[in-house]
Amino acid sequence: MDEISCKLTVFFEDPFWVGVFEQSLDGQMQVAKVTFGTEPSDQMVLQWILRQFHLLVFSPAVAIKARPKAVRFKRRMRLARQESQAKGVGTKAMQAISKQHEARKNQQTALARQEHLRKAAKKYALKQQKRKEKHRGH
Repeated sequence: MDEISCKLTVFFEDPFWVGVFEQSLDGQMQVAKVTFGTEPSDQMVLQWILRQFHLLVFSPAVAIKARPKAVRFKRRMRLARQESQAKGVGTKAMQAISKQHEARKNQQTALARQEHLRKAAKKYALKQQKRKEKHRGH
């Protein structure tokens, strides 16, 4: 059976509070980064998840190792406490965020280039039209 999990890590990245959503499915992990601004309360985070989670743009999937399934309750609580005290985000999550950033940067560069070429072609066509009008007889 497939295991789906989603984890939110909120931390302070000067000067804003940032949340990183880690979503894993079938040994693949995707990451999305959200900037909260001021320190979010639990209620604010819950409201944000309910209203805007579907708008998140996740990074391309990164392969991860499968975790052992059976973890006892007390151990889970201890691990959760350790994770909440830990600083930052896991390296896999950071790699996924950087891949997403690179992909967006490449996409924006391609769009800007197309726009530049379109404007140059339009400018050239206008220049040619003006030249033809100048050489046209009166």
